[in-house]
Amino acid sequence: MKKLNRVASLFAVAAVAAAASSAALAQSVDNWRAADGTVWKNGTSEYCWRDNFWTPATAAKGCDGEIKPAPKVEEPKPVAPPPPAPAPVPPKPVTPPPAPVSEKVTFAADAFFDFDKSTLKPEAKAKLDDLVSKTKSINLEVIIAVGHTDSVGSDAYNQKLSIRRSEAVKAYLVSKGVEPNRVYTEGKGEKQPVADNKTAEGRAKNRRTEIEVVGTRNK
Repeated sequence: MKKLNRVASLFAVAAVAAAASSAALAQSVDNWRAADGTVWKNGTSEYCWRDNFWTPATAAKGCDGEIKPAPKVEEPKPVAPPPPAPAPVPPKPVTPPPAPVSEKVTFAADAFFDFDKSTLKPEAKAKLDDLVSKTKSINLEVIIAVGHTDSVGSDAYNQKLSIRRSEAVKAYLVSKGVEPNRVYTEGKGEKQPVADNKTAEGRAKNRRTEIEVVGTRNK
């Protein structure tokens, strides 16, 4: 009976050895497999059991350490160069407006006075008002007022009287808005008569202030 048990044990060992041998042949050299070829894993089925010959190159498919094919890297598509920037358009030349052409303008008038007086008469003020209105249409440069007298009296007295007459004209023009620095005054006394001092009519013509307005006007 003992002999039969020993024989049965030998067969059992042989069967186990054969199964182990076939399992060893069935599994690869990477991870341990069961007899049916299933890879052995840990209790949580997260990792595969490795044998002593395990390498990443021989890892069972689906187990950690498996060498996966490198991802295919697509070659970058050629990018068309941006279109060239349009050539800058040169600015059109600006033609300056023609410079204004000016012409010289002069106005003249006489203001007459009573004998031995430097007070403007009403008719003299009317003439000066007309001159002031004309200066508004021009670029005023200067107004020249030159006083004169008749021959009655001394030269020194008449010289001072002629200056007072020219200053009276300036004062009136300034009161009408003319800039003071635009009015120039001068006295000539009795030196430049325009009529005969031997007659009352001639002397009346000599008691005067000559006014000249100088400026420019665009054509």
